[in-house]
Amino acid sequence: MRLRVLGCSGGIGGRHLRTTSFLLDSDVLIDAGTGVEDLSLAELSLIDHVFVSHSHLDHVSSIPFLVDTVGGMRAKPVTVHTTRATIEILRNHLFNWAIWPDFSEIPTPGAPFLRYEEIEVGRTMSIGGRSLTPLPADHTVPAVGFHLDSGQASLVFTGDTGPNDALWKLVNRIRNLRYLIIETAFSNKERQLADVSKHLCPTTLAAELAKFEGSAEIYVTHLKPGEIELTMQEIEECAGGLHPRMLQNGQVFEL
Repeated sequence: MRLRVLGCSGGIGGRHLRTTSFLLDSDVLIDAGTGVEDLSLAELSLIDHVFVSHSHLDHVSSIPFLVDTVGGMRAKPVTVHTTRATIEILRNHLFNWAIWPDFSEIPTPGAPFLRYEEIEVGRTMSIGGRSLTPLPADHTVPAVGFHLDSGQASLVFTGDTGPNDALWKLVNRIRNLRYLIIETAFSNKERQLADVSKHLCPTTLAAELAKFEGSAEIYVTHLKPGEIELTMQEIEECAGGLHPRMLQNGQVFEL
């Protein structure tokens, strides 16, 4: 398994700032923020599956354009895998004919460009021999993280989440965990905003990592543009013993 970071920023502002998206091998997206836009047409046409952590725009913005762009080039629909609650949000508020056409019905209901498949926390799915398991997240909308397991090694992506005891109960059971990607959206001066929006700041990140009983390379994602240096400095001060590093666009993880 090979996971490439297409976007890991909490905002936009140049090619190095793209919102959340990861490409697993050549055919699976984990979230579909603005980072998907940098893929070529040929690369886009190979994507069969999109696993969506939650419905916020910075994680789903490229799905409408992806489906519209490559739907007619493909012999089968793109499958969006997400929770029942998120499927309903996407149907009602994005693919609703007012914001974007409902590609689960066109060009025909029998042969659409897009289909949905419901996922559940803790229920492992196998996609071409690769295991993906939704993990609990605590956010302002229904949300999950993901555990990717090749059999040889694992990666956990927390998704957008505030403090989350349920996550660590599962993560601490993973014996082959190699990489942990965890969000920190705000600096400590924005602690109140982080708490209200159910994100982490360096202080709460340190408290969460204190619950982690294993060992892994730790990477921080979802940093807000304009506060990157400050936030990483605060992370070093709060959680430096665990050596969290900033996730970078284009970074590749081999599992």
